[in-house]
Amino acid sequence: MSDLQHAFEQAAEDIKRLGTRPDNDTLLKLYALFKQGSDGDVQGPQPGFFDFVGTAKYEAWAQLRGVDRNEAQRRYIALVEQLLA
Repeated sequence: MSDLQHAFEQAAEDIKRLGTRPDNDTLLKLYALFKQGSDGDVQGPQPGFFDFVGTAKYEAWAQLRGVDRNEAQRRYIALVEQLLA
């Protein structure tokens, strides 16, 4: 396992210790960066019109289409570190 992959997985664990819940925009960024860093480009059909949360998550992830997994992992780690500081 690479150092980056290990740091990414550690950040995913560390975010669970966050004292306060981030705002919705930050949560969407975390979700999208995590999915891009772990799964790559968005996959599957877009959720239905009335699935507001699912649609927001899908669109946030889709905005990262083409971002390299390693770059997404670095951005995720940096955001988690910023939130924990």
